[in-house]
Amino acid sequence: MNDTSRVMSALPPAQLHIDLAALVANYRALCRIAAPARVSAVVKANAYGLGVGPVAEALVAAGCETFFVSSLAEGLELRLLQPSIRVLVLEGAGGDVASCLAARLVPVLNTPAEVHEWAVRGGSAPAVLQLDTGMMRAGLDAADVAALTALPSPLAALNLMLVMTHLACADEPGHPLNRLQVERFAALRAQLPAAPTSIGNSAGTLLGADFRGDLVRPGLALFGGRPLASGANPMQPVVRLEARVLQVRELHDEATVGYGASARVRPPARIATVGAGYADGYPRALGNRGYAWIAGARVPVIGRVSMDLTTLDVSSLSADAVRVGDTADLLGGGVSLEEAADLAGTVNYELLTRLSTRLARCYHR
Repeated sequence: MNDTSRVMSALPPAQLHIDLAALVANYRALCRIAAPARVSAVVKANAYGLGVGPVAEALVAAGCETFFVSSLAEGLELRLLQPSIRVLVLEGAGGDVASCLAARLVPVLNTPAEVHEWAVRGGSAPAVLQLDTGMMRAGLDAADVAALTALPSPLAALNLMLVMTHLACADEPGHPLNRLQVERFAALRAQLPAAPTSIGNSAGTLLGADFRGDLVRPGLALFGGRPLASGANPMQPVVRLEARVLQVRELHDEATVGYGASARVRPPARIATVGAGYADGYPRALGNRGYAWIAGARVPVIGRVSMDLTTLDVSSLSADAVRVGDTADLLGGGVSLEEAADLAGTVNYELLTRLSTRLARCYHR
């Protein structure tokens, strides 16, 4: 094996390129849009699959001070990485108030039981109340608020950092539930002790001041996803999934491609096999539906996506345009997250969060 072959064999077959400069640019753009509201960062699910350590480091350097995570475990991980930031835990203390306090994590209280527990055991440590105004997923509803205000001691005992809610349809600007939720939030909010508010997620941040509150909570928009359900994407792309060409096959006879023989090709044809599949988070649903960007052109995915491999029809390119060792972009580049998600029958959030931990992650600053 010569030196070139050794280097080629050592390279990972697929890499996830993460543009931290674009991430920071998105954060700063959201700061301009949301002003005078402050901008936090939602970095749950390992920063939407991109790596919470490098992502948080870049955002802290850019001036972000407040971060949201999903669980106590995620909060403890982030606290070890970033000792000085504010870390808010969307699922609350998870029954472990002591660990939450020790790590200086701020629980989002979603049930009357959590409010009572934190009022008794949380001392003067800050907490957040979440109000359910129409999502029907997590938070205190109108009956819960009425019950708590009838017993003033639990609420009076709280050091309330924020009161928040979550919009169910913010990605559809004209949806009537957006305005209704804001009105419900205002009505419930008036019954509680004074505190800053948080309403807008990524999409809500773009809807206007009424849908933001004092602190917005973007996640998807930071990572380059389109916040709204349709239209142009105002955010810079952050993610690119690149896979190496492992084989190029010339077909001189009619043949089928992949599992289930779901694609039939007629000669002359060329099929390039790249080293990424559904085990890497590239959706199996993109078999015979997706596209890749290679040699400056879009080419279709042909056949089913396998666990580790995907086949591309490169017949439209010149014979020497694609060679073993070249790379193809499966996500990002010439194939947006939104297009790939639409073709796969899912959403851009899912594509990001399903990117496998086995992918080599390459950070660009």
